[in-house]
Amino acid sequence: MPPFLAYDDKAPESPQGLPLVLVHGHPFDRTMWAPQTEAFAASRRVIAPDLRGYGASPVVPGITPLARFARDIAELLDELEVESCVLAGLSMGGQIVMDCYRQFPERIRGLVLADTFPAAETAAGRRARGAMADRLLREGMRGYADEVLEKMVAPYAPPEVKSHVHRMMTATPPEGAAAALRGRAERPDYRDLLTRVAVPALVVVGADDTFTPVSDAEAMHAALPDSTLHVVEGAAHMPNLERPEAFNRALGEFLARVDRGLVPSRR
Repeated sequence: MPPFLAYDDKAPESPQGLPLVLVHGHPFDRTMWAPQTEAFAASRRVIAPDLRGYGASPVVPGITPLARFARDIAELLDELEVESCVLAGLSMGGQIVMDCYRQFPERIRGLVLADTFPAAETAAGRRARGAMADRLLREGMRGYADEVLEKMVAPYAPPEVKSHVHRMMTATPPEGAAAALRGRAERPDYRDLLTRVAVPALVVVGADDTFTPVSDAEAMHAALPDSTLHVVEGAAHMPNLERPEAFNRALGEFLARVDRGLVPSRR
């Protein structure tokens, strides 16, 4: 039986280091990680799935809790016979990574939390996510994509980056996006969990991110026992696409430390 999730699984003939698993955000797909897959699959196994309801994975209407997304990741790792990995996620993907650590910490050797935040949703936020889910089901994705494009990436981002991000958003099935929004509205608070993370972590954020500002990244960095904080200048909510060289440099340094079994120094 094939895996539930569509995915890319790339590696050289003789991979070095731990596998890297990349979890995309909302409302994107695994092509969000193209610059990282290209850079790191030359030396290690890189796995990038489409979450349920996104990309080429099946759409399940209703409500998709973060815990369900995390179980999907675990089931994919089982299918691919990945015993342990470095797990990276951006935005909603970062929250899914946190839930993965909550559910199966023994399989995770390093965490990468990019442009995300750990707090539970507020009452106003739950109402807003529910209203947005209703809107996407009613109107589709294009209007939303047009509105948020220059918050997802900075207004000064390269045109090809804007086009890629807009294309991912408009291609996302509204039913899948709405189910994720409703599930994300009910997410738990991960702040206490972060204080108990027993593996190295890298916290990355775009300097001009307004969805998850630098202050959120600084708070996560302070909560995590062993973490490195990297602020990417000249980027907003998607520094991995806006400034891939800077993002990959920080990620590469982190992966090297984890591979060597070293704990990143705080800074």
